[in-house]
Amino acid sequence: MPPNMQDYRWLQFAILAAVCAAAINIFGKIGMEGIDADLSTAVRSVVQAAFVVGFVTMLGSWNKLKDLSGKPLAIGMIVCSGIAGGLSWIFAFRALKLAHVSQVAPIDKLSMPLGILLAVIILGDRPSLTNWIGILMIAGGAYLATWKTTTPANLPGFPVITSATTPAQPTSAPSSKP
Repeated sequence: MPPNMQDYRWLQFAILAAVCAAAINIFGKIGMEGIDADLSTAVRSVVQAAFVVGFVTMLGSWNKLKDLSGKPLAIGMIVCSGIAGGLSWIFAFRALKLAHVSQVAPIDKLSMPLGILLAVIILGDRPSLTNWIGILMIAGGAYLATWKTTTPANLPGFPVITSATTPAQPTSAPSSKP
């Protein structure tokens, strides 16, 4: 059944999700200064799990746990979602350890066009032509956002886009672990 698009709570939740997701890279980058990226991810995951368990408890949603009974596909997909999320953050925190947030975040956000492409293939979603243009603009924006910018002396504050030929210098020394 398609969602009720007249109920605009979805938009409020989506905006709140974007604001919270934007803070993750900043908090993570600052927090793992001198700390192993994988350990940082594990601590973040434990805190996130505890927070979500507390939230579900506060809402009184544990009584709905029985809804999963007899639904192995639902359980399997929820488990796969958790594994994919965990892997995503392991890779993201490793990337943040080696590069600037301004480089990692746009590439990380390619999950949006990739997610829509998967939704078209697997779930049968059908974005309009306007939606596809927006999706392509996001993908193009992610590409452009990773380009190195320089400021010429004669134009203060005016960025000149050049292709990045050398890797960015990390803000902290990379871990010797792979």
